[in-house]
Amino acid sequence: MKINYMGKEENLRLIGIDTPESKPNQKARKDAERTGEDLKTITAQGGKAAAFVKTLVKRGQTVRIEFDVQTRDKYGRLLGYVYLPDGRMLNEEIVKAGYANLMTYPPNVKHQERFLKAYREARENRRGLWGE
Repeated sequence: MKINYMGKEENLRLIGIDTPESKPNQKARKDAERTGEDLKTITAQGGKAAAFVKTLVKRGQTVRIEFDVQTRDKYGRLLGYVYLPDGRMLNEEIVKAGYANLMTYPPNVKHQERFLKAYREARENRRGLWGE
C-alpha cells in the first residue's frame, strides 16, 4: 500500500496480516505451492482482497498510522497498523472480513490476539476467502 508519509510517498506493509497476491509473481507461486491451490485461484483471491480494501480506503483519504516496535522492514517499507477515519483498524477489518491470513513477526506483535480473534471469527462464519 502506498501512503504519503511526512510529505513523501512511501510503501507501507500492514503488520500482522497476509493477503493473497493479485498478480502472478514469486510470492503468488510460493503461496500456490504451499496451499495446493493453482496460481489463477490465488491471484483471483488477491483481486477480491484488493477490491475489498478499496471499499474501505479511498485514494487521498487521511488515515492514522500506528507503529509497533519496528518502523521499517528489511526492504525499507514502513510497517504499521492503519486506522480509518471512523476509528476502525484496516488490518483487523481485512482479517475480520476473511480476506487475509495472519502473519506475525516478533517483535511487532502488539495486536496479535486481536487479529487471532478476528481470524477465527471469519473462518467460523465462512467469510471472504473462507466461504469459497
